[in-house]
Amino acid sequence: MNQQPIREITPLTESDCFMIFSRKKSDFDFPFHYHEEFEINFIRNAAGSQRIVGDHVGEISDLELVLVGPNLPHGWFTHHCQSKEIEEITIQFHRDFLDTIFLQRSQLSFLKRLFEDASRGVLFSNTTAEQLAERITSLDQKQGFASVLEFMSILHDLSTARNMRMLSNASFVHKAESMRYSNRNIQQALQYIQQNFGQAVTLEEVAEFLNIPVAPFGRFFKKHTGNTFKDVLNEVRLGHASRLLIDTNLSVNEIAYKCGFNNLSYFNRLFKMKKHYTPKAFRERFSGTRVFI
Repeated sequence: MNQQPIREITPLTESDCFMIFSRKKSDFDFPFHYHEEFEINFIRNAAGSQRIVGDHVGEISDLELVLVGPNLPHGWFTHHCQSKEIEEITIQFHRDFLDTIFLQRSQLSFLKRLFEDASRGVLFSNTTAEQLAERITSLDQKQGFASVLEFMSILHDLSTARNMRMLSNASFVHKAESMRYSNRNIQQALQYIQQNFGQAVTLEEVAEFLNIPVAPFGRFFKKHTGNTFKDVLNEVRLGHASRLLIDTNLSVNEIAYKCGFNNLSYFNRLFKMKKHYTPKAFRERFSGTRVFI
């Protein structure tokens, strides 16, 4: 695909275990993208649609179940699909949903391998998709700890499923995955942004906090994150704004202000540019989303 993937800022926060989006739609309209989180995509009634994961391109059948790893570009597109009753359930969860040390336990070896394979994208067989369909579609009916247990059980069954296959070539590595925030100063800067995004945070302020001269810090920040300070700050703010649009009845104006945007017109333009929906349309589209904490 010639189109460059966009980075998606998901509404998933650090306090969530996972998030479910459940949609009925007549086409696929979200662009080719990537994000930091794992994603499970379950799709029904979309035969003829196109799946792109990494450097893999394929046409899907009536039933689709795929696990995509962090920062792996992916997307589904209408292509030859004639159905107007597409059902899509997306589950997103953090890359550290299960602690690395915890995954070293022998009983979790299959799950550890599944997460490793997800870096290339994993397509499950129609048999597996059929077996798990009811549990995946009814997961949003469970609450609290019961929902987490059921989700972990689904992950376990996926990890032991037969006839799964990797989608993207092993040599395919997206530049976003190689951009690790391993430097301690970058980690502290990102943490500072997360804690203060609702205020007028500036590059100068963070540089002073880290006791680093502003000019070299700006270059250093872009080198290690792949984005300017302003772009990262806006991504954090938009992520929290999208969460408030889903979770609350606050007005768009109130949400913009709470997330550090003092200019409503600018917030609306930026949200539309990054999310491909206006804030109002985003809220209407994802109004049925369930969030688990």
